[in-house]
Amino acid sequence: MTNKPLMSKATAVWLVDNTTLTFKQIADFCGMHELEVQGIADGDVAAGVKGFDPIASNQLDQKEIDKGEADPGYKLRLKFNAAAVGEDKRRGPRYTPLSKRQDRPNAILWLVKFHPELADAQIARLVGTTKPTIASIRERTHWNIQNMTAIDPVALGLCRQSELDSEVQKAAKKRAADGVMSDDERRKLVSTEQSLGMATEPRLPTAIAGLENFTLGGGDEEKAEPKDFSNADSFFNLPHGDDDDEEDEDK
Repeated sequence: MTNKPLMSKATAVWLVDNTTLTFKQIADFCGMHELEVQGIADGDVAAGVKGFDPIASNQLDQKEIDKGEADPGYKLRLKFNAAAVGEDKRRGPRYTPLSKRQDRPNAILWLVKFHPELADAQIARLVGTTKPTIASIRERTHWNIQNMTAIDPVALGLCRQSELDSEVQKAAKKRAADGVMSDDERRKLVSTEQSLGMATEPRLPTAIAGLENFTLGGGDEEKAEPKDFSNADSFFNLPHGDDDDEEDEDK
């Protein structure tokens, strides 16, 4: 047996309009998220949905509503209804009403933008679309990508907040288990064999970077024996070859 009433969203609309129950009480009873119920009260969610009376459908007693209104912490109890058995089991892809199918691309764009960790299969379950459509929006090759606006699928009424939270948690757990890294972190990694085979390079201060090949003398001169300059007069005597040249010029 399901733990929420039939036509839960329509039931939530009726409870919001006809009772003073808190958003949490309605959310717990209808199997929804508290923010989704608040969106119904604000008119952002389930716009145009007609309320479904749970009392007339024999799903809730008036006494339960009275207890809930008197005590904000009281949880409403659903009456047994044989017609509700198996209502949670969905076979095949999610059905999206014709009036909301045009909003699916905007919802997909929102999911791709704010929850990139979600897999295509998860987005397809939430919105009721196909993987090629999701891929075209991810790659921004969709024919109407320029006119799309990212809109929360919960606000569009395409899925419940609890379903979105559940899929996001699953994706986060899978990503943490797989140890997924960003592209920049992946590019910086090298294999163990490559790292062990790399030669050790000395680190130089940035102030002298580029001068590591600079030497004060030539390679051949460094090998020659050092000259003896112990005689101070040798610094002031010109080579004999130069004197001979000057004498020739005078003649």
